[in-house]
Amino acid sequence: MNILIFGPNGSGKGTQGAVVQKKYGIPHIETGVIFRQNISKKTPLGEKAKAFIDRGELVPDDITIPMILDRLKEDDAKKGWLLDGFPRNLAQAEALWKALESEKIELDYVIEIDLDRDSAKKRIMGRRLCKMDNNHPNNIYIDAIKPHEHEGKTVCRVCNCEDLTTRADDQDAAAIDKRHGIYYDTKTGTLAAVNYFKERTKIVSVDGRVGVKEVSEALLKQLS
Repeated sequence: MNILIFGPNGSGKGTQGAVVQKKYGIPHIETGVIFRQNISKKTPLGEKAKAFIDRGELVPDDITIPMILDRLKEDDAKKGWLLDGFPRNLAQAEALWKALESEKIELDYVIEIDLDRDSAKKRIMGRRLCKMDNNHPNNIYIDAIKPHEHEGKTVCRVCNCEDLTTRADDQDAAAIDKRHGIYYDTKTGTLAAVNYFKERTKIVSVDGRVGVKEVSEALLKQLS
């Protein structure tokens, strides 16, 4: 089963990607990892990509897509793959579709985790980190994992630790707005890419507003 997954920052895309990976035993392939591996191994494509990155420029699609295709052809992806982080815009979607067709690689599903922009931003800015364990889920805007109140203080919902902190990038509203501006652009951005695929393959769209468990259940039900 070959799958693309889309969702704005804050939608839980990584969490749901892990669920799909475990269920179907396919690799969760992230484009950032592909870049790092090619650069560290000094592959010809990696060397070309590094030259652009060192200049602070975006890596052209004619370098990125061949790297992705090489990864999709590796042994662990023979039974399928879940590609995350690409395409990010309409032009990349068109180029990827053309490349997959040329290589006779079928795209079975596109997963879209649907979450409105305001909710996505709140989820990012609402994250709270527990000093005892960063894996303890706490978010002031998600009822299911909202920190507890204890003697007038906000504490970790798992271990009652009083020392909850935030990540600096989670509180950078301008940076969040910039990323979301690309994602929610229906003319040339990521949602334009999603709409492009809607005309060409099966789409699994799930409501990202509900809990993690409910999203997972809805997702797997549509994929089965």
